[in-house]
Amino acid sequence: MSDDLLNAQNDLARALVEARLLLPSGVPGLFGRGTVLEDVIERIDALVVRTAEGDGARAERWRFPPILPRALLEKSEYLSAMPQLAGSVHAFDGTVQDHQKLLARVHGGEDYGDLQKQTDVALVPAACYPVYPIVASDGPLREGGRLVDVFSYCFRHEPSPDPARLQSFRMHEYVRIAPDADDARAFRDGWIDRGLLLLRGLGLAAERAPANDPFFGRAGKLLAVNQRDQELKFELVCPITSAEKPTALASANYHQDHFGSLFGIKNADGTTAHTACVGFGVERVAIALFKTHGIDVAAWPVDVRARLWAP
Repeated sequence: MSDDLLNAQNDLARALVEARLLLPSGVPGLFGRGTVLEDVIERIDALVVRTAEGDGARAERWRFPPILPRALLEKSEYLSAMPQLAGSVHAFDGTVQDHQKLLARVHGGEDYGDLQKQTDVALVPAACYPVYPIVASDGPLREGGRLVDVFSYCFRHEPSPDPARLQSFRMHEYVRIAPDADDARAFRDGWIDRGLLLLRGLGLAAERAPANDPFFGRAGKLLAVNQRDQELKFELVCPITSAEKPTALASANYHQDHFGSLFGIKNADGTTAHTACVGFGVERVAIALFKTHGIDVAAWPVDVRARLWAP
């Protein structure tokens, strides 16, 4: 990372903290949200919901906690693709003697991970993951497919000085479970256009960019190339701390029949369903707004305020 980029990230983080928009924890990428930031986030989210009305179908509204069954994380193949981002949950499950060892290490500033046991839950890496097994359990996909609105805290282990790259963040997703590839792609492509209109309507210099997930290892490089070559993932990016490396505010993804095959989501005729999703990182959109329009919300452009504070 260049010194200029690091300075830009530190300057933005300092400004957001001094304005009490972000509340520091002392851990990189982990912040609380102040009153004004949270208000802006809620208004961004409401705008996303209003934009989703263009789907022409009423979405099923599902909400999940920020943890999911560890077995689901393993089945999703996330650990095969991006193990460096995953977060598992461990808890103490020992004897009185083990507890004494744990306390001694805590007081001595030593690692005590081996005295904890991995639990049956893990941290949610993407809001859509809990959707697929539930849809599969409902039996054959209904005619016309399904649309699910899901909103959740997500976790990715990538500590950073960049205040727009949080370890714990909220994602609002719309997940399309479609009968075929054409339907899923059309949903994804439609949201690319609408997402750009949404972000640009807030005065953000958003652009569409082909992208790939941060797959791990040598095999991951091949996955990333394939993902780009097949145009499966697009991000809506905006310069926040760097014009050369803009930040993704939203992503629109076509999964092919990956999740349909993994979880056994079938059409009535026995063919495998295809899926797509669009996800908005609401904290990132808010931080982009403060970077673009300034810390004082009252001084933001009239048209931006009108869109966010719409009745």
